[in-house]
Amino acid sequence: MWFEESVFYQLYPLTLCGAPAVNAPVSGSAQAGSHGRGGIGRLNVFAPHLQKLGIGGVYLNPIFESDSHGYDTRDYRVLDRRLGTNAEFRKVVDLYHSCGIRVVLDGVFNHVGRGFFAFRDVQEKKQASPYRDWFRIDFGGDTHFHDGFWYEAWEGHYELVRLNLENPAVQQYLMESIDLWFREFDIDGIRLDVAYLLPLWFISMVKDRIRAHRPDAFLLGEILGDNAGRFYDQGHVDAITDYPGYKGLWSSFNSFNLFELAHTVKRNYGEMYRGRQLFSFADNHDVERIATKLADPEKLPLIYGLLFTLPGIPCIYYGSEWGTEGRKEKGSDASLRPAFDAPEENELTKKIAEMIRFRNHAPELQTGAFRELRLQNRIFAFAREKDGNRTVCAVNIDDAPAVIDIPDYGKVTVPARTMSVSRNGAEFTAFAE
Repeated sequence: MWFEESVFYQLYPLTLCGAPAVNAPVSGSAQAGSHGRGGIGRLNVFAPHLQKLGIGGVYLNPIFESDSHGYDTRDYRVLDRRLGTNAEFRKVVDLYHSCGIRVVLDGVFNHVGRGFFAFRDVQEKKQASPYRDWFRIDFGGDTHFHDGFWYEAWEGHYELVRLNLENPAVQQYLMESIDLWFREFDIDGIRLDVAYLLPLWFISMVKDRIRAHRPDAFLLGEILGDNAGRFYDQGHVDAITDYPGYKGLWSSFNSFNLFELAHTVKRNYGEMYRGRQLFSFADNHDVERIATKLADPEKLPLIYGLLFTLPGIPCIYYGSEWGTEGRKEKGSDASLRPAFDAPEENELTKKIAEMIRFRNHAPELQTGAFRELRLQNRIFAFAREKDGNRTVCAVNIDDAPAVIDIPDYGKVTVPARTMSVSRNGAEFTAFAE
């Protein structure tokens, strides 16, 4: 499938476009036009940049009408007024498609914002509301919002009202919203927010719905832990987020212990998820930027070298390809989600583009089998193989060169702070340094 072969890029439209942090009152016009720095059209500036990088798919954080950050949805069928109109977003999708880039949207189906139309009706009419069963409500309780009733929320955050997905009317509303996304915007897939909280039967329902629109539609599930094979078997997702692999990347570098990363890869692909795909990343909108997390930022090219050669569907978080920093601060993720007028380019960006080009022309790096060849605290050599093609990768995170014995190659010198590769028996060349 196309998504297994692609390198993805993640964009957070609301913050990238400089939208106000809090939306206008619910009573305002939902299609009043953008109030950010160019609205959803700001994404157009990134399309040539991503095409140059070799990106095959973009994943967009929430874009629909919401109370604030996007994960507190008001209306699943209207682009957030801070970004513009549905018609404007369709033009963005068309541009990305013309650049050979697929578009995946964030599906936030576990919860909604307090501005969601059905919840507002319950606030007004209480037990008399026809939407009272769209949520899990106790009219004998209350919350700190003092609505006169208690309701189930996402992890105790009462600005995020949990939906009752067992209600057929809720299912119908969400499925018809998905239909609109595919019909009106011509999207290519959905990322399920907090998939770990969604019923497996509901995830399977979403998969059936999107595949009815596109036989190759991509369904990605956000999973924070591991041992999650049931999401493939019963939920029928195509991939889940690889948080253990993410931790292994930065932690192995910071502790000079590549055994951690190697163990995670072998556990993921040799035991837990054999024959399946994981969505891999060095950072995203919920964690610190890798340029901040990494103790030695000069080793950023090596992190990306591994991201593009180890098993997985790799994804770059916007701005990290030119080394943007961002620290997760208590009570605010604002520094993780900055606004940019345009993409930037530096030496790191050029190296990443070179790595992606290599991966795009090496099918074994996309879906090939993984085999460990040599492993030391600061040295990791492995092979990726498929249909007679073989790429051997060797990374050295030490400050001194290393000589290692690689099967079929003999003794190979890997320079300090370098990742070297050899495809189909050619000489080893620097892939990332």
